[in-house]
Amino acid sequence: MGRGGDGNTWPRRWLRSRGRLSPAEDIEGEKAGELFPWWRRSSRQKLRLVRYDELPEYLKDNEFILNHYRADWPILDALLSAFSWHNETVNVWTHLGGFFLFLALTLVGYMDVIEQLRSTFSPTISRLMFLSINVSIGKNYTVNAISGSSNTHQVPRWPILIFLAGSMSCLAFSAISHLLACHSRRLNLFFWRLDYTGISIMIISSFFPPIYYAFLCHPLPRLIYLSSITALGSLSIITLLSPGFSSPRFRPFRAALFLAMGFSGLIPAAHALAVNWDHGAAHISIVLELAMAAAYAAGAVVYVSRVPERWRPGVFDIAGHSHQIFHVFVLLGALTHYAAIAVMVNWRVGGPGCAVV
Repeated sequence: MGRGGDGNTWPRRWLRSRGRLSPAEDIEGEKAGELFPWWRRSSRQKLRLVRYDELPEYLKDNEFILNHYRADWPILDALLSAFSWHNETVNVWTHLGGFFLFLALTLVGYMDVIEQLRSTFSPTISRLMFLSINVSIGKNYTVNAISGSSNTHQVPRWPILIFLAGSMSCLAFSAISHLLACHSRRLNLFFWRLDYTGISIMIISSFFPPIYYAFLCHPLPRLIYLSSITALGSLSIITLLSPGFSSPRFRPFRAALFLAMGFSGLIPAAHALAVNWDHGAAHISIVLELAMAAAYAAGAVVYVSRVPERWRPGVFDIAGHSHQIFHVFVLLGALTHYAAIAVMVNWRVGGPGCAVV
């Protein structure tokens, strides 16, 4: 039997009869091309990086990045391109690396299981070490456990898990979108809407830990603020899922929408500071949250202005262009927010519980 170079082997005839034989089939009749034609292109159409003026319209987003584009690449080749250089490589790895970093932080949260085992042999030492863990997910902690006070208070950890899950979703969606959006117009639209949804999810999830712990003893404002940001974020996701808002001309609108969601936290932040003014941890966490806001705002400004590639088109095609800088600011902002959460949780764990009225 031949290798199918004539295009008449039975798998090709079967696929062709059902309209499933794409232009990306392997003309040379390789096994992957025979059975899964969407995986690879024809060997006669060797994959290459193209210039901006060679791109189809749906891939034209930043006219100041002149070269090293992937256009209409099959899924498998696009996935494998994560390990080669093009103008999306740094975008992929800044957030894929961030995903693994937050995954590690999540797994570290289960270290309390080890502490539980140690408590069997050394309860006092174990409790001291147990309370020293800043951020953990697996169980609740009892405030005043060391002092032996009868007025105990549980500090739930689920808000931290929501933040970590939201951050990992955003970072994963971003990395996979930058990797696979070059496949086709249909997937380009799908992945960028997925990317914007991930950003909204991350913003919403970021509010849960600080609001929950700042208003731990004030359930009504806690409920109002968390409900409001969830509603606002949900409306933003619905808006961004509209295909029209995915186009490059709505770049400033998207940035403004994300910033509006983020800075809507100013009101609960001011309220939280007023309620907890006598606690030093509240001031430290507010400073860290302001640093987070500055990082996100700086990233948004760079994202919209397309600096520095605007100044030197073509120079920053591979590394150093605005979207990569935006990714770094997002990751720095998320890590700063995580530090602020650690401060608040440590304060709640080691401080007095809520007064019983």
